[in-house]
Amino acid sequence: MLNAIKKYFEQNISSEKDGDLEHQLKLATAALLIEMMLQDDQVHDKEIETVKTALREKFDLTVGECHTLFELAEEEVGDAVDYHQFTSLIAREFTQTQKIKVIELLWSVAYADSHLDSLEEHMVRKIADLIYVSHKDFIKAKLKIQDALVKHG
Repeated sequence: MLNAIKKYFEQNISSEKDGDLEHQLKLATAALLIEMMLQDDQVHDKEIETVKTALREKFDLTVGECHTLFELAEEEVGDAVDYHQFTSLIAREFTQTQKIKVIELLWSVAYADSHLDSLEEHMVRKIADLIYVSHKDFIKAKLKIQDALVKHG
C-alpha cells in the first residue's frame, strides 16, 4: 500500500482506540478501492467519482476521512504495494457475501474509466484470492458489473 496511506491506517486501524471493528473494516476496504484507482497510473475523473461515492455512501466515511485518503494517495503514488493489513482484516471479519461485495466494488472502480487495464484485473484477482473469494464468484462479480455498465450506459 502507499506508505502514507499505510501509516494512516496503522494509526487508525491497528490501534484499538475507537474499538469500532465495523469502521476499521470500512477503512480497510476504502484503502483497497483507492489503490485500485491508482493501478493503471491514469486516474480519471470517473474513477475518482466512483471511489468517493463508495467511500461516502457505502462506507459512511466522513468528508475529512475521504479527503485525507485522497490527499495521501496523491502524495504517495508509486510506492510499494502491501495489501496484507487490509485483506487479512477483511478475510477474517467479513461474511462471504460482504467479501463478494468488495470484489464488485473493485470491479466498479476498475471499469469506471470504461477501460480494464491488465494491472487492474490482476489486482482484483489478487485481492479475491487474499480474501478467499472463489474464482466462480470473482467471475460472477465481474459479469455483474459489466452488465450494470451496459444497462446504465
